[in-house]
Amino acid sequence: MKQSQLFTKTTREAPKEEKSVNAQLLIKAGFIDKLMAGVYSFLPLGFRVLKKIESIIREEMNNISGQEILLPTLHPKKNWEVTHRWGYKEMFKLKNRLGKDFSLGWTHEEIITPLVKSFVKSYKDLPVYIYQIQDKFRDELRAKSGLLRGVEFLMKDLYSFHRDEKDLDEYYEKVKKAYLNVFERCGLKAIITEASGGDFSKDFSHEFQVLAKTGEDTIIFCPNGLALNQPKGHFSQNEEVFDKKIKKCPVCSGNLQKEKSIEVGNIFTLGTKYSKALDALFTAKNGKKEPAIMGCYGLGISRLMGAIVEVSNDKKGIIWPKNISPFDYHLLPILSGNKELDKTVLEKAEKIYTDLQNKGITVLYDDRSQKSAGEKFADADLIGIPVRLVVSQKTMENNCVEVKERNKDKVELLGLEKIADYNF
Repeated sequence: MKQSQLFTKTTREAPKEEKSVNAQLLIKAGFIDKLMAGVYSFLPLGFRVLKKIESIIREEMNNISGQEILLPTLHPKKNWEVTHRWGYKEMFKLKNRLGKDFSLGWTHEEIITPLVKSFVKSYKDLPVYIYQIQDKFRDELRAKSGLLRGVEFLMKDLYSFHRDEKDLDEYYEKVKKAYLNVFERCGLKAIITEASGGDFSKDFSHEFQVLAKTGEDTIIFCPNGLALNQPKGHFSQNEEVFDKKIKKCPVCSGNLQKEKSIEVGNIFTLGTKYSKALDALFTAKNGKKEPAIMGCYGLGISRLMGAIVEVSNDKKGIIWPKNISPFDYHLLPILSGNKELDKTVLEKAEKIYTDLQNKGITVLYDDRSQKSAGEKFADADLIGIPVRLVVSQKTMENNCVEVKERNKDKVELLGLEKIADYNF
C-alpha cells in the first residue's frame, strides 16, 4: 500500500473528549474514527488489524473443533421472555411498524439454544461447539474508554453443548488453553482470573485479565504462579469476588499482589439454565429426555484491539505486535532535494517495495513527496508498524537499508539482499 493513496491521514490531536490512551492513539494514527460515544468506524489500517485478530481467533477456535456460524442480530421478544431476561436494562429494544417488539443482540444464548434444539435430538449428536463473530449492542452509560467499553462492538462468542458435566469440564479447560494461545499470539500476557458469573452463571466465571495501569478492573493475584498459568496452578481473583480474609496465596502461600487490569475475555459454565428454559432436550443413553449442559465463551475482538494499544505504546505512538500489525514493514524513502540523487533513491525504494510484496511481505510505502523526513519518522512511530526501513542517499552509498524495530532504539544497516529474510 502506498501511503499517498491511503484513505486516511494521521492527525496531531485526538478529540478532546477522548481520555483513553487507545482511542487517542488509534484516532490520531488513522485506525478508527469516532461517530459518537462508544461507536467507531474502523478505517483501512484498523480494519486490517481487526481481520488479523479475527484470523488468529478462528484458527484457535477451529483447533478445538469449533464450527463457525452467523446468528441474527435482530431478536424476537418471546425468546427473552422465556428466560426472563427481557427486562435487562442495557438491552436495545425496538418495535416494527406492526407494533411487535424486538431487541438488538448483546448476547446470544436465547438464539443459539433453540437453534441447537432443532438439530440435536440424541446423545449421539453431542457434544457440539458453535461460534460466531458478530457486532453486539449494549446501552452502555459509561462509554468513555474507547474500544474498551463500546455501545457497538465486535465479539466472538462460542457456545458448547454437552451430555454431562465431565464432558463440559474437559472442554472448558481446552478453551482456557485456546484463549491463552490467542492472547499470546496477539502479544499479550493474560492472567486467568476467577470472577462473578453475573447474569450468566451462579458459579465463578473465568476472566482473562491483562495488567494495565489504565485498566478498569482490579485483580488480586500471586506473582509466583504466573509461570504456571497454563491454565491451572495459580491464584487470581477479581476484586469483586475476593475474600479479604485471605492474606496469602492459597496455592503456594506466597504474597498476593493487587493491580489494575483490562479484561480481554471471559468464559462461563452455564449448566442447564438455558437448555431447561428453552426446552433444549436430548434423548440420553437410558432413553430419558435430559437438558443439554452448556458453556459460553466470549472474546471481544474490538476490545482486544483497544487493550493491545493500551499496554503497547510509548510517547511517540502505538507499538503493534508483529502478528496483528496492519503491515510487516514501513518503508520510508528520505529525499535530499537533489533531483538526480532523489530519483535514484526513489527507484531503489520502488524496487524494494515490489520485491518485498512479491515475496508475500506486506509493506506500507511512504511515497509522499511533500513530507519531510521528520514528518515521515513521526508518522511511522505513531502508526507503530514493527519494522521501519529507510532508503536515503547515505544508505545508497553503502548499498544497504537502515532498519529500526519500533520497540527498540537500535538502528542498523542491512544489505539490500538480506531485507526479505530479516527476522524480527
